[in-house]
Amino acid sequence: MADKNILVLARRDHGEGMRVAAGLTITGHAVRLVFMTGPVAETAENAAHAELLELSDITPETTVPEMAAEIALLDSAGLAAAMADSDFTVNL
Repeated sequence: MADKNILVLARRDHGEGMRVAAGLTITGHAVRLVFMTGPVAETAENAAHAELLELSDITPETTVPEMAAEIALLDSAGLAAAMADSDFTVNL
């Protein structure tokens, strides 16, 4: 199976989005993670998942303006381009 470009949209469960995104890199896929709908909660579980992202070389992005000071902010055109460039989109 050829490596794929996979976009993970973390809408309802940011922690699960981080876990799934990190897991998808194990098979060599290129993965982008976008946080949506609200800021990521500061919990111990999310902190652990954030470490997985770091180990997996995933730099998350967001559509949430309140998070723009911390990570790259995607506007609607940027999100549409990310979706168009991906082979698969995972919506969590």
